[in-house]
Amino acid sequence: MESERASTSHSRKRSRRSDSRRTKREREEKREESDEDGEVREPPKPKILSARELERQRLIEEELIKEKEEEGDEPVWSMKRAQEEKPSRVCPYLDTIDRSVLDFDFEKLCSVSLSHLNVYACLICGKYFQGRGTNTHAYTHSLDTDHRVFMNLQTLKFFCLPDNYEVQDPSLDDIKYVLQPTYTKDLIASLDKQTRMARAYDDSTYYPGVVGLNNIKANDYCNVIFSALAQVSPLRNYFLQEENYAKIKRPPGDILSELPKRFGELIRKIWNPKAFRKHVSPHEMLQATVLCSEKKFQFTKQSDAADFMNFLLNTLHTALNGNNKTNSSIVYKAFRGRMRQYSRKVMPTEATEEERRQLLILPEYQETVKEIPFLYLTLDLPPAPLYRDQQLENIIPQVPLHVLLGKFNGILEREYKTYKENIMKRFELLRLPEYLIITYKRFNKNQWFVEKNPTIVNFPISNVDLYDCLAPEAQQSHKYTTYDLVANIVHEGTPEEGSYRVQLVHQGSQKWFELEDLHVKEILPQMIVLAESYIQVWRLDRTKTREQRMAEGTDENPMDMGS
Repeated sequence: MESERASTSHSRKRSRRSDSRRTKREREEKREESDEDGEVREPPKPKILSARELERQRLIEEELIKEKEEEGDEPVWSMKRAQEEKPSRVCPYLDTIDRSVLDFDFEKLCSVSLSHLNVYACLICGKYFQGRGTNTHAYTHSLDTDHRVFMNLQTLKFFCLPDNYEVQDPSLDDIKYVLQPTYTKDLIASLDKQTRMARAYDDSTYYPGVVGLNNIKANDYCNVIFSALAQVSPLRNYFLQEENYAKIKRPPGDILSELPKRFGELIRKIWNPKAFRKHVSPHEMLQATVLCSEKKFQFTKQSDAADFMNFLLNTLHTALNGNNKTNSSIVYKAFRGRMRQYSRKVMPTEATEEERRQLLILPEYQETVKEIPFLYLTLDLPPAPLYRDQQLENIIPQVPLHVLLGKFNGILEREYKTYKENIMKRFELLRLPEYLIITYKRFNKNQWFVEKNPTIVNFPISNVDLYDCLAPEAQQSHKYTTYDLVANIVHEGTPEEGSYRVQLVHQGSQKWFELEDLHVKEILPQMIVLAESYIQVWRLDRTKTREQRMAEGTDENPMDMGS
């Protein structure tokens, strides 16, 4: 019995072992079958990691993600991701900006592709590049040279490349102001009262409005006109605020719309009190001039300053949608006057007395009267002497200004020749403009060459009274008839190889300066009359009426001044 019990217990143990082995084998087979069938098993219980292990795991995952992005087709910083980035107020590369190389006076185009679209300025080297996304010229430049900070020349926003995030920092506001100066009404009203000099980035000082203009090749005839017109307060104040003319609409494709835009930019830069340099390059304005004049006036070829001034004033008037009315544009408001012209045809010299009496009956030989507007007055210089003096030296003639102004007294007649007839004309003024432009006829063109008249004009720089040039009925309506000199443009040298310079008065300090391209120097007022004046800008003095001047005895007769 005992032996049977022992054998049965032994057999039970053996069967239990076999059952456990069988169940274990079955579980493994079922697990393999489930793996092969793709069935999801229950995840194992997560292992609790320490803080150090968690940090290590996070770094490993970030490194793997970074490697995966670098190996992928999509760039690390796409434009879509860049737009989602928030502007950063902390940029470690702002100290690399070099303000001494920044120059925003030239045309805004990419230095590689020559494109005008989406142009950025590198604030480290000053060059212009297109775009800021990957595979753009600005992006490539930032990688090649390690230049990080760029500014969009249209939106005035700053970006750090190649990271491609926007930078917002108040220390960059001075760069924005140099590119796009803005003027409040209070600042504009105080410009003519400022006596303090401004300081440029290189510690040089200058008066706003009295700055040198860069002569690219032969554009000094343009520079003197720009500098002189920048001293005309109504014209300056109008173009200092872009909203005055930004909404003026021109026909589609009209190229004249570019001229007031560029002229306004130039005026704002000339009067910039926070400029990095004490000179300005009128490059964009010159390009607009070449375009609008159809290459008649170029900055690579010398031209006549009076012709350019006439073109600029009339083209600005047209571009501002001006018409024949005096108040239709700021140009006519500042410079337009009115005169009366008397003209009659000259009798033939070989005609007898009887023939003269018969010709006087004809309408063409009777005196005609008409009123004409003007933007400037042209004064005729007496011809230079043909012979030398006793010392065999050339005589430089001199003439007082009041003698030349006698052309408009309504009495003096002069003969004007045309290709088929001679006409006698006399003039008198009906309306005095706020700013009077006078040009002296120094250049005479004959069949072979252009010759220059070297006559010196003697004139005072203030209190020039044009009362005697007004018609009798106009004298009653004009309380103010006295003018003060604002700008004097001088031509030196021969007509072919001569050069221009301009003499200006700074209204705040009442100091006179001479500008010749980039060179600016202070001069004495007595030196102004010694040069060969070509164009002058005079301002109407409204401080005292003519009656007040006569009562105080301070009014000087213009017929005695400068003689």
